Amino acid sequence: MSNIYVVGSINMDLVQQVQSFPQPGETIHSVHSFYSPGGKGANQAVAAAKSGAETYMLGAVGSDAFADELTTSLMQKGVNIEQVLHKAGTSGVATITVDGSGQNHIILTAGANGELTSEDSQGWYGLFKKGSIVLFQNEIPWRTTQDTMKAVRQAGGYTIFNPAPAMPIPEEALPLIDLLVVNETEAEVISKRAAGTISAAKQAAETILETGVPRVILTLGEQGSLYMDQDGLSFVTPAYSVHAVDTTAAGDTFIGALAARLALTSQFKDWNEALAYASAAAALTVTRRGAQESIPTLQQIEAFIAGQASS
Repeated sequence: MSNIYVVGSINMDLVQQVQSFPQPGETIHSVHSFYSPGGKGANQAVAAAKSGAETYMLGAVGSDAFADELTTSLMQKGVNIEQVLHKAGTSGVATITVDGSGQNHIILTAGANGELTSEDSQGWYGLFKKGSIVLFQNEIPWRTTQDTMKAVRQAGGYTIFNPAPAMPIPEEALPLIDLLVVNETEAEVISKRAAGTISAAKQAAETILETGVPRVILTLGEQGSLYMDQDGLSFVTPAYSVHAVDTTAAGDTFIGALAARLALTSQFKDWNEALAYASAAAALTVTRRGAQESIPTLQQIEAFIAGQASS
């Protein structure tokens, strides 16, 4: 079994439920509002821990009232928080508006996430071992991410990179990535090709593989996900049909659950099973409101898969 380390953001989400998104200059009433611990890094860590993996969060919170709530939430969900740093100032905040169909708009305030330096991350390098699985996103400074990726490579770890929010990947970082997980928007930014359909996604994934990244997973919402690698393996995992209430954290749940499955069971030998599991985890997440509170456990995911198989 491999340990999972998540290098990334920890945010407090301010969520506003609305019937429809406001037009420019328009003021509307929300149906409901609430605070919920989130952040792409923290969400992925919670998803991995809830799926049974030994998971460590490597990130930062501020010195504000949110800091204790954010770290306590992670700890209660099974994530090791010993390496979470405390910075002066505010924690990261995400303002999220969710409409009646479950789609969302998100505005990020980096807070402590933006203060996470390469010098800070050096304290984590000794944690990485051969076979460690390390997850990265794009909600902390890029230099910190890239320098930590280098440390993971030197230790013989396995890097999973989710470049969200979307940005082109610097050429020097490509050899540091073992698995790239992107959605349609991120794939289009990186490949400079359309990726909205399965056929278009295959072409975009091929372009990404040509850069030297060994394997790519491209998620397409209701169309499922596409896996392609340098060895010629390519397949589509269908999405489960569910009623979406809130898509927040669905992508993070997919990645965290996938990483846990790879760490605990298949050891990178059964991508079909791991992706089917991740797809089920994401499907359950969108049926619930919030970020970390919506992420299902191993038992819930397995029960959902069994129920789908018998129906």
